[in-house]
Amino acid sequence: MSNLQARLAALAPQRLKGIRRGIEKESLRATPESGLAMTPHPQALGSALTHPHITTDYSEAQLELITGVHATPESCLEELLQVHQFTYRALGDEMLWVSSMPCDLPADETIPVGRYGSSNVGRAKSVYRMGLAHRYGRRMQTISGIHYNWSLPDVSSEQYFALIRNFRRHAFLLLYLFGASPAACSSFVAGRQHELRSLTDGTMYMPHGTSLRMGRLGYQSDAQASLAVSYNGLDGYAQSLQEALTKPYPAYEAVGIMNPGGEYNQLATSLLQIENEFYGTIRPKRVIHPGERPLHALRERGVEYVEVRLLDLNPFVATGITAQTIRFLDMFLLHCLLSDSPPDTPQEIAALGRNQHKTAAFGREPGLVLERDGAEVPLAQWGGELVAAFAPIAAALDAAHQTTDYSEALRSAQALLAEPDLLPSARVLAVMEQDFGNSFIGFTRAQSRQTKAKLLALPFSAGLQARFAAMTEQSVADQKAIEAADAMPFEAYRQQYVSPERLGLSKAAIAPALAAV
Repeated sequence: MSNLQARLAALAPQRLKGIRRGIEKESLRATPESGLAMTPHPQALGSALTHPHITTDYSEAQLELITGVHATPESCLEELLQVHQFTYRALGDEMLWVSSMPCDLPADETIPVGRYGSSNVGRAKSVYRMGLAHRYGRRMQTISGIHYNWSLPDVSSEQYFALIRNFRRHAFLLLYLFGASPAACSSFVAGRQHELRSLTDGTMYMPHGTSLRMGRLGYQSDAQASLAVSYNGLDGYAQSLQEALTKPYPAYEAVGIMNPGGEYNQLATSLLQIENEFYGTIRPKRVIHPGERPLHALRERGVEYVEVRLLDLNPFVATGITAQTIRFLDMFLLHCLLSDSPPDTPQEIAALGRNQHKTAAFGREPGLVLERDGAEVPLAQWGGELVAAFAPIAAALDAAHQTTDYSEALRSAQALLAEPDLLPSARVLAVMEQDFGNSFIGFTRAQSRQTKAKLLALPFSAGLQARFAAMTEQSVADQKAIEAADAMPFEAYRQQYVSPERLGLSKAAIAPALAAV
């Protein structure tokens, strides 16, 4: 019996049933003509600062729809569907753009940054986004995706970091199976260096690409590439992030905290303004207390769950993700948790980065090889070995839930590995060619309109409408209460928030960190 099978056998069915998950889904608001909506966050959706299920991500036009924590994929997707239904009823003639790569974008500097009111916490959120604009440009921030939050009872921080290391090793498989962004509007790359090919006037693509969102054009940063973040344990992870959050970075020092007119450019001049700026395919997470820094929460109370961040929106699905995909993620994450997970090394981390970029740009290329343990291995072979190793996990989950759904999700993944033309990324290009003259905008506009019509046609009870309307009212009241309670000048708030003491450092570590500032 392998180590994985022994650990799986030791998991009681009740513990397997204890898996919890939640979804955060980003989508751009777009005009009927496929341009970026330049309107404010709809009033009917309440306060983006305080609403529990509906907020904005980077841009004022980038909605983020959030579920609670759920015991089953079905209940999670049911809530996500309801949030979508309420949201669409507030959009007027606008629609949600159903692809991860953005709609037709205006000039970079005119893309509206999210606004969260006059409170210190609201202003800090906007200033942080201004910082992202100065550092990476606004267009990059309009890429949208799905974040999948996942936990299992009685898992230690050490075990979660072992999961994370294995996740990073095997993340190529998720990009291959579920990547759905092989093409983009030409406006996204205007004036930028890129490796994309021209498909038609207005459409750029990679012929064998799976996820441009997770490739060199997506959430990448030369500055962050210098970060040597290790996932060998909480202490090392926290220490590497601490340095990035406290040590000034020359290029960002040149930007400055404020411009000559007294407006804020960014929250800090460090490599990372705050923890969320660190880009990664997966993050260790912990629910934070009001005003608490995420790194402090991790250090004080350990890892509570992981956040999977590499999923594209599936443009063929109304909510962007299916129950079958969720079940595959459950199996994938359990495999990462239960398999042996040796420490990572700088050499391996560099190889994993190359694997990610190759899969994102060339994943469906026949015979594509990736790096594993210093040798080359075909992506299809490695992926097949992984999926085969999931079989006992699928059987255990099916037994715990008295279903065959997990085995069916596994068979679906095996079919995708055997028939690359069935992959979402291949289907996007095929439908674009067949029905829309190879136009990315034409394809996504049609899918977005169809999704809007479908969701508006579904029943939505008066009770649900009233419940969401009450959340809207409550969120507005909550934002006003926060603004009324503020007593501290914003600059004092900013300095206090970014101070090293807030990161949960020991007193011995604070002095050198302050000296570096």
